[in-house]
Amino acid sequence: MQEADIMARLLQTGALLEGHFLLRSGLHSDRYFQAALVLQQATVAAELCGELAARFRQAQVETVISPAIGGIVVGQEVARHLGVRAIFAEKDDQSNLLLRRGFQLRPGERVLVAEDVITKGGRVQQTIDLVRAAGAEVLGVAVLVDRSEAPPTFGVPVQSLVKLRLTTYAPDVCPFCKQGRPIDKPGSK
Repeated sequence: MQEADIMARLLQTGALLEGHFLLRSGLHSDRYFQAALVLQQATVAAELCGELAARFRQAQVETVISPAIGGIVVGQEVARHLGVRAIFAEKDDQSNLLLRRGFQLRPGERVLVAEDVITKGGRVQQTIDLVRAAGAEVLGVAVLVDRSEAPPTFGVPVQSLVKLRLTTYAPDVCPFCKQGRPIDKPGSK
């Protein structure tokens, strides 16, 4: 699957939004990626996650782990395509990630981290740290969309389906604010 095909799926599902958006960073942008809108389309989610899984088919993955909540569907679908189990990490009261619900990792277990979007990579890094603390081996990171400004460096291979570069503006120089366009804050928080 070519990047143009992937971008077409994002646009067809309404996941790639255009307008005037307030990003979590406080910056403004004319585009926003809402992963939930592509992942709600089960057939498209399966297709995209199958493409991600194919990039790790030779890695001998035993388990796919995702940070909740955004990565859960991606992790489940990638794991299904690889024929392995899928688990997820959840936030505690201090925003640290931990395993609950009886999920466990054993020392030496071969684990792939799956996520919907990487912006700064904080949740992915926390997930990697959690896996390593259990003595398991992190094989790589699989992500639908990399919208980071600089390539993430987790010390393992990172595969994304698409790199989405958003033009951002500080609020005081935002051309859309100067035009008086209303701002939308579509994030998950």
